[in-house]
Amino acid sequence: MHDKNLDSWQHSHSFGQERKRPGEHRTTLVIAITATMMAVEIVTGIRFGSMALLADGLHMASHTTALFINVFAYIYARRHAHDPRYSFGTGKVNALGGFTGAVLLAVFALMMVWGSVERLIHPVHIAFNQAILVAILGLVVNGVSVMILGHKEDHHHTHEHSDHHHDHNLRSAYFHVLADAMTSILAIIALLAAKFFGLVWMDPLMGIFGAILVCHWALGLLGTTSFILLDRQGSDGLKTKIKKSIENVSDNQIVDLHLWAIGPNIYGVIISVVTSHPEPPDYYKKFLPQDAGLVHVTIEVHQRSS
Repeated sequence: MHDKNLDSWQHSHSFGQERKRPGEHRTTLVIAITATMMAVEIVTGIRFGSMALLADGLHMASHTTALFINVFAYIYARRHAHDPRYSFGTGKVNALGGFTGAVLLAVFALMMVWGSVERLIHPVHIAFNQAILVAILGLVVNGVSVMILGHKEDHHHTHEHSDHHHDHNLRSAYFHVLADAMTSILAIIALLAAKFFGLVWMDPLMGIFGAILVCHWALGLLGTTSFILLDRQGSDGLKTKIKKSIENVSDNQIVDLHLWAIGPNIYGVIISVVTSHPEPPDYYKKFLPQDAGLVHVTIEVHQRSS
């Protein structure tokens, strides 16, 4: 029989993950834009013989796939937010989507290097005027996508800004379209250099340079998302803030502290307190910072030995 007296001690573990994030709608919109431009660049890159343009088109194709993964992560996290099989909700699906996107970024960068090196060894004729026109069009489309994903809603609450910053799934999508915009710029530079100065080798060289830049972004995103997926301890600043909030009261001393992210800008924390005057756990919880995103708090209290 259900004991209603226990309800006040229980709580949901969805932590708001059932809400639709702004990044989901934006990413879906960018998919439609990117997929259209992707088809145009691949066809014209092959027809006009530009490796930089073809690489940009293939880059957009791969990023369209990656963006689909990002949208899937948003939908999955929402639909399974209340699934009891997930101990702390589906917040880490966001980080997993970002991690997957980062892996794909790195793979696509290696593909760009391979294709560019091959074109350095075996150069082909390029229809410069047509290729430049399509590359400029691609840059415009990519620029619009960057603005859509990079735009921050006009929220007045600090948490909303932090939530945007810690949405690794959105950050992954943003880096994908930013990489597309960068490769479009490099393609235009390469095509202009080849057309007016005869520097045909600039076309594949820019492909290699763009790949190095994309790898740099990918490694950074891999680092931040893997820390979350592996339950790395939270920031020293937040840990210090938590310790001071409790240790500044009476003779309390925190002897063990585990702080880890369980979703975008939300944390779980386990605290062991040693004190001469033990109080119930709820007594210590009221001293914790209210703006730190601590949504799942466990406190154990130990009597200090005399």
